[in-house]
Amino acid sequence: MFSFSNPNIIFASAAGVAAIRDLLNAAYRGESSKQGWTTEAGLIAGETRTNDEIVLNAIKQAGSVILIYKEDKILGCVNLQQHGNRLYLGMFSVLPTLQGGGIGKKLLLAAEEYAFYLKCQAIYMSVISVRTELIDWYKRHGYTDTGERKPFIEDGVTGVHLQTLEFMILEKSLD
Repeated sequence: MFSFSNPNIIFASAAGVAAIRDLLNAAYRGESSKQGWTTEAGLIAGETRTNDEIVLNAIKQAGSVILIYKEDKILGCVNLQQHGNRLYLGMFSVLPTLQGGGIGKKLLLAAEEYAFYLKCQAIYMSVISVRTELIDWYKRHGYTDTGERKPFIEDGVTGVHLQTLEFMILEKSLD
């Protein structure tokens, strides 16, 4: 069984669904998200980024895992989905009051460890294109803009867009 170099990072199980949901919602939506720098509250109205069903599906889906950074409780998470020789990174979040403290970097490193374990050649992600401070952070960690853009379509769960949004696809080669 694969294990991470950081003992605080483990694979999530269905038992953690509610805590992961609460973390994702706190990190991206509503007033609590404004305590961190990854908030989308100015771009998307509402308190919900995800729900139990979406989180559980990410844990149970073939080729998909959620990693959690846990001390006394879950402080960060990331969803990794294998697509051929590439690994998609999503649902990346850290508790807003702890953002900037290194947990995100540890989760990115764990994602790379897992990608190497799976023999993936790259990690890619979608980031809202107007999130320049977040895009710059990813670029400092080796991700580049692929030039690909995808529409960000409202889904009835993740909040109402306050402006037209699109995703920018970033990728990091692991060669």
